[in-house]
Amino acid sequence: MKNIETLIQEAIALLKSLIQTPSFSSEEDQTALLIENWFTKNNIPFERENNNVWAYNKHFDKSKPTLLLNSHHDTVKPNQGYTNDPFEAKVEDGKLFGLGSNDAGGCLVSLIATFTHFYAVENLPYNIVIAATAEEESSGKNGLNSILKHLPELECAIVGEPTLMQLAVAEKGLLVLDVVVKGTASHAAHNNPDNPIYNAMPVIEWFKNFQFEKISKVLGPVKMTVTQINAGKQHNVVPAECHLVVDIRVNDCYNNTEILEMVRANVNAEVNPRSMHLNASSIPVSHGLVQAGIALGRTTYGSPTLSDQSVLYCKSLKLGPGESLRSHSANEFIFVNEIEEGIELYIKILTDFFKL
Repeated sequence: MKNIETLIQEAIALLKSLIQTPSFSSEEDQTALLIENWFTKNNIPFERENNNVWAYNKHFDKSKPTLLLNSHHDTVKPNQGYTNDPFEAKVEDGKLFGLGSNDAGGCLVSLIATFTHFYAVENLPYNIVIAATAEEESSGKNGLNSILKHLPELECAIVGEPTLMQLAVAEKGLLVLDVVVKGTASHAAHNNPDNPIYNAMPVIEWFKNFQFEKISKVLGPVKMTVTQINAGKQHNVVPAECHLVVDIRVNDCYNNTEILEMVRANVNAEVNPRSMHLNASSIPVSHGLVQAGIALGRTTYGSPTLSDQSVLYCKSLKLGPGESLRSHSANEFIFVNEIEEGIELYIKILTDFFKL
């Protein structure tokens, strides 16, 4: 077994290589090769489908429960605010700069290093599967959700996203609705009591003011926001329809189907969801993973941002080095010591969880 310091240095080197290799969502084939190379160099058999790469611990035992370690190697495209080369991977003042360094490269290499540390350990109470996955940023069809059918039943998971190594024990789900408010098309000069833009006003007011009854202790209330509105093409024509887009962040008291049914029952409009699978997720504070983190001084909270937790059916904990506020920002970075701390804490948490 490699010592932890060696694993840390190799993980940082891997992250630099990942930053230097463009991996926009659905274009991650070259970073998948870098991850394959890590496993090959460490004599770890792996599997790959599309741009997803996964591996199992050496002494995998079907009779034992399975823990998933997961993070993603795709990135968003760099925004116009960059003054650095987003693919340079330079270190200044203890910061490793580069696109995907914080979201979620630091988490990914830390989890890969942690998996490698435990890979050959005998008599673990859990199996471990590491999955470095694609298309997280785009919620694409060829990401983590596409390989779950190949994995054994999962008892629990750690999803690597930047949380400052604090314990995100719940995550809001996402439901995006396309809402069509109907009316009657006419010339603007004529009286028309069925103008769809006017008809949309009470619909918008309902989304603005309605409060769902169940409030989560961790995630708070469901939040609905009208984010887009579109109607009409000419100043003198009343359109037949007014289109709204509504972003709904769902707490762990509801599933997306329940939210959709309630919306449809309350608004006079056609309501169509873009997807239904991005549900809220959570893990009990009493779970061994969470308790192991709390014992190490970590705090718990609820996360408002979406991750691959949304496609998992098992209990899952969001945990990783880096800070969420840096994600998708110009001149993205992660502190090198955050990666060092992340690997050490991941290993300590799992050592305690496994009672080694």
